[in-house]
Amino acid sequence: MPVFPEESEIHESLPGPGVPFPRESDAQAPATAPTTVAAPAPVPGPRPAPPRQVPPRAARPGPPQLIPKPGPAPRHPAPAAPQVEVQRIAATPAQAVERADDAVDLLLESGRNPGDILVLTVGEAHPWQQHELSFGEERYWAQLAEGGDVFYADAALSRPVRREVVVLVVNGGPSARAAEAYTKALGHAAALLVVCGDAGPAAVGAAGAAPGRPVKA
Repeated sequence: MPVFPEESEIHESLPGPGVPFPRESDAQAPATAPTTVAAPAPVPGPRPAPPRQVPPRAARPGPPQLIPKPGPAPRHPAPAAPQVEVQRIAATPAQAVERADDAVDLLLESGRNPGDILVLTVGEAHPWQQHELSFGEERYWAQLAEGGDVFYADAALSRPVRREVVVLVVNGGPSARAAEAYTKALGHAAALLVVCGDAGPAAVGAAGAAPGRPVKA
């Protein structure tokens, strides 16, 4: 049989100097995790009171406002009536119709529409009025309503007619009738009144014009 060498006896090593011998209790004591020391809880103090809500200060009432009493509505002056220009053409009663015809021609040449002109006679009816009346009064007054041509009528015309230009022909009759015709002719004219002949003191102060040369208004 082979002879094995003797195994050397293993002895427990002894701790070196300064190393304590291990205790059995140390070997058996389980390892414990390090303990964390909690910080001391703060000592509760008195709780602060919630902020006090201050109600809004009421506005101090001011002095009462005085409401002015409504006064009368302002009165606006009525618009002034348009001024009618008056022109006077010197003529005798025998010349008045001829001067009036010249005046109408000049007005038409200056650009006036025939329907803007009204011719009124104080004495005998104008020849054109007599001509139109020969076709009957109905046709005669229809021309006035149509307003497309120069209209010839008696100065005592009572119908509500108003045209831009009125030519008053003082071709006869008493002075009182001429003065009355002048006042009525002013009411029929919207812009210009041409007086052919002597219409009395009321028309004397009107702006004069050369015979047969009325100025366009």
